[in-house]
Amino acid sequence: MIIIQIAGGLGNQMQQYSLYRKLVEMGKEVKLDLSWFAEDIQKNMLAKREFELSLFEGLPYEICTDEERERFLKQGLLSKVIGKIFKKLGIWESSNPKVFEESKMYHEEIFDFDDKYITGYFACQKYYGDIMPELRKLFVFPKSENAELEKKNRELAAKMDNENSVSVHIRRGDYLDPSNFAILGNIATDDYYKGAMEYFEKKYPDVHFYIFTSDHEYARENYSDESRYTIVDWNTGKDSMYDLMLMSHCKGNICANSTFSFWGARLSDRPDHEVIRTFKMRNNQPVTPEIMHDYWKDWILMDNKGNIV
Repeated sequence: MIIIQIAGGLGNQMQQYSLYRKLVEMGKEVKLDLSWFAEDIQKNMLAKREFELSLFEGLPYEICTDEERERFLKQGLLSKVIGKIFKKLGIWESSNPKVFEESKMYHEEIFDFDDKYITGYFACQKYYGDIMPELRKLFVFPKSENAELEKKNRELAAKMDNENSVSVHIRRGDYLDPSNFAILGNIATDDYYKGAMEYFEKKYPDVHFYIFTSDHEYARENYSDESRYTIVDWNTGKDSMYDLMLMSHCKGNICANSTFSFWGARLSDRPDHEVIRTFKMRNNQPVTPEIMHDYWKDWILMDNKGNIV
């Protein structure tokens, strides 16, 4: 059996679930561990999260039992000693040989596992890019309980389908905190967004940009021209998932270094669809053009100066 820990926000949960589906497609016995969302764990988190995969309509998954989880996580003394030795030698990613912890962008060895507890965020497109058509069918957005909101989103989605629409996701908020900025900052820069928008403007002179961000004041200060920009600011709280639905209807997507905008792009099935993403995801994660083009096939990579890589 393989158990995958579900953790983090909605974008990360969707990635972990996608790896789950990939392993299931390979014929492996796989279950999800949802214990990270338990109240006693979340009370110590600075940014508290909820299990949000259940928001999708009819999403199939199997949850592990406490006993199944403990079979992997509980270590005897001998196992702990061996695990520490193996980790020091670079044989295991974790001090517990039954646990695999993500430590780089892509781990090909995951597909050979048959008996392992897996933790990580698995953002890399290469993990599940080949089953994306199936994933699009599985991630079904329910109708909003707010009839007015439902109508507004569906009407906008239809408008996006029939124009040269491009979503622009701007992640600020926690990314501006000093502790996060060193790792995540200076990647999706003003020059990056300028270069990405110019790319689409050259292709489609009548392009219309849809701005998605939690910092609505910043958006209104910088994207106030309503003839060119629409600031999508009405989907909040649990309704934020409908921003993903709207992004998926756009002809183009400009992503932040954020898994949320990745999924707005991934869920699009438009044949004329193009995606621009940041060349780097994190400042502490070394990348090369060759690796990134292999890991993110058919995505346009742009650096923080607005140049295509």
